[in-house]
Amino acid sequence: MKIIIFGIGYVGLSNAIVLNKHNDVVLIDVDKTKIDLINKGHPTIVDKDIEDYFKSNDTHLLATDDLKICKNADIVLIATPTDYDSQMNRFDTSSIENVLNKLLKINRKCMVIIKSTVPVGYTRHLINQFGYDNIFFSPEFLREGHALFDNLYPSRIIVGVSKKDKKHIEKAQKFASLLKDGALKKDTLSLILGLEEAESVKLFSNTYLAMRVAYFNELDTFAETNDLNTQDIIDGVCADPRIGDFYNNPSFGYGGYCLPKDTKQLNANFSNVPSCLPQAVVESNATRKKYIANQILARINDGDTIGIFRLVMKTGTSDFRQSSIQDIIDCILNSKRKVRVIIYEPLSSRKDFMGVEIIDNIDEFKHQSNLIVANRFEECLNDVVQKLYTRDLFKRD
Repeated sequence: MKIIIFGIGYVGLSNAIVLNKHNDVVLIDVDKTKIDLINKGHPTIVDKDIEDYFKSNDTHLLATDDLKICKNADIVLIATPTDYDSQMNRFDTSSIENVLNKLLKINRKCMVIIKSTVPVGYTRHLINQFGYDNIFFSPEFLREGHALFDNLYPSRIIVGVSKKDKKHIEKAQKFASLLKDGALKKDTLSLILGLEEAESVKLFSNTYLAMRVAYFNELDTFAETNDLNTQDIIDGVCADPRIGDFYNNPSFGYGGYCLPKDTKQLNANFSNVPSCLPQAVVESNATRKKYIANQILARINDGDTIGIFRLVMKTGTSDFRQSSIQDIIDCILNSKRKVRVIIYEPLSSRKDFMGVEIIDNIDEFKHQSNLIVANRFEECLNDVVQKLYTRDLFKRD
């Protein structure tokens, strides 16, 4: 099969690697830097498994910005960014529409798979807008930093179809089988759903995960405020097998590319539906970040230097997007306290971020900081634990 994938991010690149095992795959992007990296055999994202793939695999992926290559494509995956636009109160899906506008002028026979996260009802809107019913939706369930692993060992494969007729179901099953063929886990559950049901699965799944993060963060806020042992409480709560000892490590708030925007989008989709939870999850996360900022400010004196250790959302990723620490920095900068803030972020080549100086030497960063703030602990902080503020109790994401 000739497969074209638009977007060289976590979703696009990890899918390309899996599908490239048994198919002819080419990546398309507007970013020439990413294209050059792929064609030279280098990854574009921080993901250990993807990095290992590029080091060990002789068959490199190809990338281009030339859309003419789509002419003979059998399947086209669209994995372009859909950031949440707070003014529109929905995802900005213009990147998907831009791709389809160009693609369908070249090829109106290919199967189009939307991999980007979209509002409920959006894929059907595309079908009506473009008069093309060969468009499907297949949600991704990937963790940043573990994108390839999660595609090789998928929790489930879901394909949404516009019509539950034999033709559409067969096409959906064929695409699901291509993903299975490239995966290492062969007994993966496959579900062929309606378009709106598949879109809903994605949003509800991520909102549940966000809710779980918010729950344990509120538990931690309660314990810290009342001078209780958070870890002991979590251990006791999570001993219940219905709750489970996972995804329960307190943090400064959920962040990253998916959870913040997906919870907001689901909340927007609930605008005319009686509900409490989606809005509560969003508000809980905002409250947690304000609480953490206040806890930091309570631990320093005017004239002190607060050191922010890492901007990334979690260990093992390169993604700064919507990381909770950014809102905390903003709260600190907008407080009336006379403090200095510095950042240590080895993945940034910039001299400053949000107007805050970036110190590229870890020893100098430690020396200058009166208080070091870390959403996630790393071993290089072992020698400064006496001036460290973190809620990372279990040393895991």
